[in-house]
Amino acid sequence: MPDISFKINIPLKPSEVAQVFSQSGIHRPTADLDRIERMLHHANLTCSAWDKTHLIGIGRALTDFSYCCYLSDLAVAKAYQHQGIGRKIVEHIQSIIGDEVTLILLSSVEAMNYYPKIGFSAINNGFMIKRKK
Repeated sequence: MPDISFKINIPLKPSEVAQVFSQSGIHRPTADLDRIERMLHHANLTCSAWDKTHLIGIGRALTDFSYCCYLSDLAVAKAYQHQGIGRKIVEHIQSIIGDEVTLILLSSVEAMNYYPKIGFSAINNGFMIKRKK
């Protein structure tokens, strides 16, 4: 892994996060920076990955720090993928939430094979009401 630093809950620029989303292949509303800003503002746990001063990865989560944590975004720019950065972001988040908290996520079809490689188990007991926009 290159010399990557990881930072917890630092202020992030919506434009930089949107760029990482775009470069990673994750589907997010990258043209709507106001929405990205709200996504960041209301997350209560973020882990960002940096190559010097360049944002290259993001984990964005919502948690009660007691029972559950929803990892709503895990994105690493394609130029930095397959180097263990996504795994390290998840490890940093797990170290903060601790052993009493279940880490949950919804995966895109394209990433279904990735998550078991970094320790996630598939579940079949979830439900959702999809967003309209």
